[in-house]
Amino acid sequence: MLWNSVWMGFTRVVWVSATAALVARFPSLLWPLRPDEAGFLMVARTWHPAADSVYGHHWVDRPPPIIALLKLTDWAGGPYAHRLVGAIGCVVLVVAAAGATRELARRMGVVDDHERQRLAGWVAVATAAMVGNAQIDAVAAKGELFGLPLVMGSCWLALRAVRRVSAADAFWAGLLAMLAIGMKQSIVGGLVFGGVLLVGSLVARQLSRAAALRCAGAAVAGALVPVLVVVGWAVVVGVRLQELWYVTVGFRSDANAVIASQQSDGPTSRILTLVLVFVGAGMLFVTLWFVARLPALLRRDAVAVLAVLAMLAVDLVGVAVSGSFWTPYLFVPVAPCALALAALVAHDRLAPVRRRPSALLVAFAVASSVFSLVGWSGAWVHGRVPVEARTGEAIAAASSPGDDVIVYGGRADIQWSAGMRSPYPYLWSLPMRTLDPDLDELRSVLTGRDAPAWVVEATAINAWSEIGTKPIEDHMLARYDYVAAACGRYRIYHLNTTEPVEVDVDCTTPYRTIWGR
Repeated sequence: MLWNSVWMGFTRVVWVSATAALVARFPSLLWPLRPDEAGFLMVARTWHPAADSVYGHHWVDRPPPIIALLKLTDWAGGPYAHRLVGAIGCVVLVVAAAGATRELARRMGVVDDHERQRLAGWVAVATAAMVGNAQIDAVAAKGELFGLPLVMGSCWLALRAVRRVSAADAFWAGLLAMLAIGMKQSIVGGLVFGGVLLVGSLVARQLSRAAALRCAGAAVAGALVPVLVVVGWAVVVGVRLQELWYVTVGFRSDANAVIASQQSDGPTSRILTLVLVFVGAGMLFVTLWFVARLPALLRRDAVAVLAVLAMLAVDLVGVAVSGSFWTPYLFVPVAPCALALAALVAHDRLAPVRRRPSALLVAFAVASSVFSLVGWSGAWVHGRVPVEARTGEAIAAASSPGDDVIVYGGRADIQWSAGMRSPYPYLWSLPMRTLDPDLDELRSVLTGRDAPAWVVEATAINAWSEIGTKPIEDHMLARYDYVAAACGRYRIYHLNTTEPVEVDVDCTTPYRTIWGR
């Protein structure tokens, strides 16, 4: 039934927008793996759970579903197949946003189905523009991008569930919302929206107590499915549940404490970039206009509008308190911004005096997306050199069979391009700073009998002065000879040897496509 409504209930504008969202991911065909993608793939390829380790040799603070997805796509289509999944997810996002718009428009009083379809087309266009904006990230596909269509699908189904009093819709809404958290723990918007919508419908007497309990029970049952699958998997393979809990939940509090206690210019400098992209992609203007029109929107449909508001607030707070402020975090607010725009265009359609700002918001989002993709393409045409990939390739060319490499500071893309294993379990800097604050494990690796042949200083060793970097700087690297600074960025070291070691990093040849890599 839902599938038929997808095909038959949407206009050509929705499908063109969905196709545009798919095509907008074309930069993912033109650039090598980014650090998180490379790290997730390395974790997936070496996944060997044990009682005290969810993933085995490597450590990452992500739930098993995201690593399982990368492992599956890698098995099915190679290391770049997950990017195709991300692009298809953008199609699903746009279609789900259109479906949610029709439900919101119906709730707010738009009775003409043709008008609801037209409004869905407007929101589909804006959603495709926001998710396709290259200012956020047009290349990498990871948790935020994978979770986004799941959240939007959950919101659509939640709206259908309360309208139709459908336990089946509520079940799938809960399942999708929880599965999104399996892509990244902070993607809780689907649960927030569904919870507020259901409770609000009961309080406003839009649902009877029996109907609300039936939908709530179904939603909880759906949400429990991913949880029970992961817990069941952990029990079967022998992973202790407290270790699973720490990896997926507990680590974040320790990591946030580390971020707060350590001085670093990186996160601070990224705050401004994050704000500028939030403005440039049009999401700030959607948010401000939604807040400005809140009293009028609440008069139309207080329950649904409050659910959108709660979701938007939670997602924006999640970005604000992340501590790292990477631009891909802005994929998460795309869903509540699309829903906010849906409420705005529905209200504008019903207002006695037609307003233009909502149309201008859509136009701005489209123009920004087009310009950002043109800018990205122009930079690529003029030639961009992926220094990290070239560094790893140069090390691989100069290495001997059996060599290992450690990349200090969290650049798993260098590690991946080198094609060597890492004897050190932490491929990201934050787990290293949190779980090995005195660098005892790193010291043990570098001074042990099986010390890696190569060390790459991706981040200055003394960048985090609060952790135990002094012994590394003063003593351990005495075992290593400095070889070169890759393109002036990454210092490369090799174990002391009587023979000179040379590494020739190509700093001039631009990268063209992922094929043949």
